[in-house]
Amino acid sequence: MDSILSLLQATQSASLEIRNLSDAGRRDLVLSIADQLSAHVDEILLENRKDLDRMEDTNPKKDRLLLNPARIQDLVSSLKDVSGLEDPTGKVLRHYVTDKGVDITKISVPLGVVGVIYESRPNVTIDVAALCLRSGNAAVLRGGTDAEYTNMILVKLIHAALAGMGLPEDIVQLLPVDRKHVRELLEAERYVDIIIPRGSQELIDFVRTHSKVPTIETGAGVCHTYVEATADLDVAARIVVNAKTQRPSVCNSLDTVLVDTAVAADFLPKLIEGFRAFDVEVFADEPAYEILREAGYAALERATPEHFGMEYLSQKCSVKVVQGIDEAMEHIATYSSRHSEAIVTENMAYAERFLNDVDAAAVYVNASTRFTDGGVFGLGAEIGISTQKLHARGPFALEKLTTEKWICRGNGQIR
Repeated sequence: MDSILSLLQATQSASLEIRNLSDAGRRDLVLSIADQLSAHVDEILLENRKDLDRMEDTNPKKDRLLLNPARIQDLVSSLKDVSGLEDPTGKVLRHYVTDKGVDITKISVPLGVVGVIYESRPNVTIDVAALCLRSGNAAVLRGGTDAEYTNMILVKLIHAALAGMGLPEDIVQLLPVDRKHVRELLEAERYVDIIIPRGSQELIDFVRTHSKVPTIETGAGVCHTYVEATADLDVAARIVVNAKTQRPSVCNSLDTVLVDTAVAADFLPKLIEGFRAFDVEVFADEPAYEILREAGYAALERATPEHFGMEYLSQKCSVKVVQGIDEAMEHIATYSSRHSEAIVTENMAYAERFLNDVDAAAVYVNASTRFTDGGVFGLGAEIGISTQKLHARGPFALEKLTTEKWICRGNGQIR
């Protein structure tokens, strides 16, 4: 294919169909996609296996790529949750009658055509499609080469659900994976209303630099947990191990542990058992290195400056000993991607200071950063975690897939 322009034109034309579909119809459509997934689990797994077989086992993206029956069931459950969410469109945001008698109403409406560029995560295909359809938007999806076969079968099932309700398949468009088409998508401001990159910092930077279409950034997460001097060290160890190891390939997993110097000698050895169970490789500054070496931790290297501010997406993390909360917050301000940050402390004054002063989409006291998720936050699902401040911040979900429109009714008034 030389150009994707005809595909984008078709999606823009079809977007009117989903915009005008009733609330009940959108609910039924999302439920129909859930039924399609449930009925074709074996077919999905077969296509997913084709993608998995092309990827090296050592690639940290492989876990993101993997679908299994449990993960497919999670997608089905998420679709059911999304179908039950309140319609975010058609809400009256303001009503006003001018002194000339013009009746003015501001309402929420769909964005239109939502373009999403993402890597190696086929669940995004379902999440994005469901959220867009539920909110009356069309979707243009550009998945990565790594998940090509899986994305194709998932979109085939979405198309079956659309066709089953008499709706055009072009409402959800899966673009070819050829990279030459990405620039064309980014310049299609006539046909696409917003672009959302979800993936590596490299991808996000490329989209930010080259897109003529407005963008909302989601993706890169450089997440810290600061173990403050008053922390319950057993609780802190449990939180840190969970944040690092529960699912390291996702953006809300921990990348750097900051440990107060007052408790470093007691706390760091407590991490060893949990980290050993998952073969976590630690890049430690000099004080942390000496403590962990003396405690017998083998998967240990001295940290270089490059090990801080890095999103690992694997069983690796950096550790730094800090001289109190001021240094911890300064480090976070320097290296954070403003995604998710946590403090473990029994000092409530420090807790409130951390919550108020740390600049991130989600901040935590005495809890794992792994909770930053649209489903966990009661939003049904998410397109991604926005780390910017305009339009959406944090889990970018149904309520943010709308914009505003002013409806003005008169009977001959002039100004």
